[in-house]
Amino acid sequence: MIDKTILSLKEAIRKIKDGDTVMIGGFGNAGQPEELIQALIDHDAGNLTIISNNAGNGYHGLAALLKSGKVKKIICSFPRQHDSYVFDELYLAGNIELELVPQGNLACRIEATGSGLGAIFTPTGYGTSLAEGKETREINGKHYVLEYPLRADVALIKAYKGDRWGNLVYRKTGRNFGPIMAMAAEITIAQVQETLLLGDLDPEHIITPGIFVQHVVQV
Repeated sequence: MIDKTILSLKEAIRKIKDGDTVMIGGFGNAGQPEELIQALIDHDAGNLTIISNNAGNGYHGLAALLKSGKVKKIICSFPRQHDSYVFDELYLAGNIELELVPQGNLACRIEATGSGLGAIFTPTGYGTSLAEGKETREINGKHYVLEYPLRADVALIKAYKGDRWGNLVYRKTGRNFGPIMAMAAEITIAQVQETLLLGDLDPEHIITPGIFVQHVVQV
């Protein structure tokens, strides 16, 4: 019998190792798996590379993870916001590495992994410092930059409801980077608000099929 549910956050997070690349879902605080992030802070893995849309707000969630000193590098689109106190301090002190990726490119590079693509050509960033050292090509009269897929050892995402097979549905704006990150990681851990019996999720509403999810923990 397939049952991907896990009873504790601590157990769910234990497969993350030193040096792993971890994708963390969320658009700001919307859809951010805060409880899984806290479990990662309490875990003993460090030297992590984080892939996320932003670099945290205030002193909670993703910002708290950065402050814990466990992150060596972050790949994101919006590292600085009005309350990005933690990232600003770390970056200015040279204590964290940043790879800045335009948001559309971030999504496409994650999707490229999930779709099994070797690379993509995108017009975003052409002619800017973000394209320095990268291959460019003119296609049908338009200039493009070659970008490589982003993959992760583990993805931490938040969904609204799930079942024991790992099928997931999301709630409103909480459905952002989670679905594509689940497809781009070796291991996907999803925290859900409610775990339902098989068959209780409408198949037409399932966004992330269980084949992309290895663990489900109810929070």
